[in-house]
Amino acid sequence: MKDFEKLGAFYLGKVFDGALKRLTEDLFLYDSKDLTTHAVCVGMTGSGKTGLCISLLEEAAIDGIPAVAIDPKGDLANLLLLFPDLSPSDFRPWIDEAEALRKGLSPDTFAARTAESWRQGLFEWGQGPERISLMKEKVDLAVYTPGSKAGLPLSVLRSFDAPGPEILADLNALRDRILSTVSGLLSLLGMDTDPVRSREHILISNILDRTWRENRGLDLAGLIREIQKPPFEKVGVFELESFFPSKDRFGLAVRINNLLALPGFSSWLEGESIDFRRLLHTSEGKPRLSVISIAHLSEPERMFFMTVFLNEVLSWMRAQPGTASLRALLYIDEIFGYFPPTANPPSKTPMLTLLKQARAFGLGVVLATQNPVDLDYKGLANTGTWFIGRLQTERDKTRLMEGLESAAGSFDRKGLEDLLSGLGNRVFFMHNVHDDKPVLFQTRWALSYLKGPMTLPQIETVMKTGKQGVETPVVARPVPRPEQVAARFQEKPMLPPGIQEFYLKPGEEAPASGKTVYRSQAFGLSKLHFTEAKTGIDCWRTYSFIAPISEDGNEALWQEAVRYGDLRDRLAKKGEIGALYIALPPGAIMTKNHATWGKTLLSHLYQHVALEVLRSPQLKLVSRPEEGEGDFKARIAHAVHEMRDRQIEKLRQRYGPKLSLLQERIRRAEEKVEREEAQVGHQKMQTAISVGATVLGALFGRRAMSTGSVGRATTAMRGAGRIAREKDDVKRAQENLGVLQEQLRDLQEEFDAQVQSLHDKVSAESAVIEAFHVRPRKSDMILQAVGLVWTPWRLTEEGMLEPLYQTQAG
Repeated sequence: MKDFEKLGAFYLGKVFDGALKRLTEDLFLYDSKDLTTHAVCVGMTGSGKTGLCISLLEEAAIDGIPAVAIDPKGDLANLLLLFPDLSPSDFRPWIDEAEALRKGLSPDTFAARTAESWRQGLFEWGQGPERISLMKEKVDLAVYTPGSKAGLPLSVLRSFDAPGPEILADLNALRDRILSTVSGLLSLLGMDTDPVRSREHILISNILDRTWRENRGLDLAGLIREIQKPPFEKVGVFELESFFPSKDRFGLAVRINNLLALPGFSSWLEGESIDFRRLLHTSEGKPRLSVISIAHLSEPERMFFMTVFLNEVLSWMRAQPGTASLRALLYIDEIFGYFPPTANPPSKTPMLTLLKQARAFGLGVVLATQNPVDLDYKGLANTGTWFIGRLQTERDKTRLMEGLESAAGSFDRKGLEDLLSGLGNRVFFMHNVHDDKPVLFQTRWALSYLKGPMTLPQIETVMKTGKQGVETPVVARPVPRPEQVAARFQEKPMLPPGIQEFYLKPGEEAPASGKTVYRSQAFGLSKLHFTEAKTGIDCWRTYSFIAPISEDGNEALWQEAVRYGDLRDRLAKKGEIGALYIALPPGAIMTKNHATWGKTLLSHLYQHVALEVLRSPQLKLVSRPEEGEGDFKARIAHAVHEMRDRQIEKLRQRYGPKLSLLQERIRRAEEKVEREEAQVGHQKMQTAISVGATVLGALFGRRAMSTGSVGRATTAMRGAGRIAREKDDVKRAQENLGVLQEQLRDLQEEFDAQVQSLHDKVSAESAVIEAFHVRPRKSDMILQAVGLVWTPWRLTEEGMLEPLYQTQAG
């Protein structure tokens, strides 16, 4: 078996000889960079389509390429069934006991046979348990189940967040996002989604347009309020009440509210919000293979999820720098219904945008379907790779030919039709615009155990250990501890006009029962400017500080402060009616002390606040101010892939012509050997004829040694000499061929050594990451507020104070 662990190459199988109907030993290695121009995989049930696509995802994982896979059937959760030990006990929980019974085997025996068949299958394709371990080591695996807690929950309806600045600045992108989001919501409600005729669509679109332009997000409760009282009085030239009376708007609000009130619908609000970036990498920067299973959802729910999800992908995509290397994969199994040729469901617009624009950002989109008639082939006209397996009907073949013709241009249609008619299981025809000619290949054995579709209970089982390893997207937050009350209470104290005071709002997790108590702390709000010419850093950051006050109230203890981000949206001007207050120390209500607090805060800022930045000297990369370590590591990994692709392309340009020249010489040498061998054969036959004629003449002729017989004998002797010379020519031709083949082997070994050296040098794991700090510019430190902040606490029956707030650290 040849080595298939090549840089940037996906081992998908072996070349299949269509004429001889047999598998060859030539490996089929697919260049991962070709996926930036997307791929489509078509094949009927039983063609091996799922196995091929799972192998593609496995290869991406081994290569460190993150991927998100949408799974409408439940098959893709099989990617988590990785058993490096290949022991029967690993397979036992996942076998089909009914199938074992049909075969007259006990479950344990059937599991043992399954384990052995998997071991043998991997061995026949040159793979072993170590490759399964490599995949598990290279990638973080997770299954998400929106609307269910079986896998990792994924919140779809928590909010209609305002899109990023890249979309807000692009009017067409903003319009498309609003259109598809509203269409998805209305389809979930079973309502008309026509953006021109539906007044519900027009109303909600205007609400989202207004709130998003103000950079405000909405949850469903907020949307209900906005529908009842929209932030505008006209829709077009019509008065709001004429266009959509309040009574009818209330009916729409009730329908959305009924959606929220459905039993079990709360699970749609649980879990982390859809964040494509977090689906691709862990917080430590490790690549992820995230499977999003939607098999348990109804058709309207699936459509709504796909619409929201694809819009999130577009938002992520537009925030990425351009690249020619593969940054990530998006795989959608069974695209049926989401990308039809005639209808225009809400998911179609963002899907078309992805296919047109994603390649510039390194996002490869792979779509799969059983039914070619369900795909909009005009939308797939620019798809670079087509994997075509066995098809079900002549109609499917005809439709596929039309699509392939629009994407690939002219080709031998009749020959391809005949070829597709004879495809067996796991045999695929691949047309790749980056290759000189199509390839017929048979898919390799999958590393994952392909048990078939998984149910929610099975996903829950396989994710029991997975959930423990998946971190929640919450930054560590300082939480005040409960403490014994050692102070007297009073009503709200009066403060002098020169002192600023704020109220910190209770968190969402604050209990409704119990008496609220406010205690005072020093508060500072600052805006700092960080600049460094060498690294190109130039940014402003807003920080909030909550610090204890000294016993006499004269000092704010900024050295003990907790630093947060911008807390302005968590502050209020008034507290809760009827709340109690812990008495202030005398110095805390003296205006001159607050002026001193401001000066000491400025000193504290300059001495103790710095912007921590990460850098990779080897790659000359510096983290962005808002970029975490995990995101920076993910960027490094992609930079390594870009560097690798450039170096491999240089090697190809350097060695390609030499290899091609040697291969051409070998081809000519092989032809010469064949000619020389043919001439030897011809000469042998001529000599045999001459010798035979001489012998026959001597035996049966009237004269034993006639003149003709002597001439023929002489000719035969000369023929024998020519045979010897021809054999020498064959030997020389064979020796020349051997020299050329040796030169080719030497050149191939030299090329492989260069590639291996590149593999050893270019590695994300070997990249050094170091931290350095940038101090704020002293002249640009701005104090936006210094004063008192009242923090909310709950007084328990035991006389303890429990905090009612949590705030994300800055």
